[in-house]
Amino acid sequence: MPRLFPVNCYFVEEEDGLTLIDAALPYSVKGIINAAKKIGKPITRIILTHAHGDHVGALDGLKAILPHVPVHISERDARLMAGDLSLNEDEPQTSIRGGVPKSLKTRPDILLKDGERVGSLIATSVPGHTPGSMAFLDTRNHSLIAGDSFQIRGGIAVAGQIRPWFPFPALGTWNKQIALESARKIRDLNPALLAVGHGNMLKNPIELIDKAIADAQRNIEKG
Repeated sequence: MPRLFPVNCYFVEEEDGLTLIDAALPYSVKGIINAAKKIGKPITRIILTHAHGDHVGALDGLKAILPHVPVHISERDARLMAGDLSLNEDEPQTSIRGGVPKSLKTRPDILLKDGERVGSLIATSVPGHTPGSMAFLDTRNHSLIAGDSFQIRGGIAVAGQIRPWFPFPALGTWNKQIALESARKIRDLNPALLAVGHGNMLKNPIELIDKAIADAQRNIEKG
């Protein structure tokens, strides 16, 4: 459904192979495998920005083909992978939204924490869209893959801020205020390129990130 509901996943090339970030939709298995073959390197790890269905959809299919490739996700969103929608006592008690998988068989092999290194990537905790959302900063070129912490499709926006031409990321966001705090954290990383789950990659994104943060702050203050 690339026109109606475009979903991105990414390869990060390492010396030993490819890191796949996110697993798109169930029908994406063939496209992901074929893309890796075209590059000419094996998929050596799978990393998930968060556990919504449009980011883990092809996971079971990929694991059937690549059973020994480890799956990484944040310790917090591993619960969502298992269909657990409960909240911690210290978290805002707003309902978790979005398509949480109900029949996913795959479970993570490695639970990530903020600041951990995975190949050339640094895992960064950016809760808001989900309680355990993560972004991944490539230390070689300062590219940042940020999941749904921002959207670019329909106009750049912080998670939770509706863009009428593509409202789905906002409708699936757990907590707008925490998403805004995470957007500021991403801004402080000063990414040279921003890659998200929905929309084209954005080079030199700081000016547009600042605008999105200001828009989100203004909307939240208005209530």
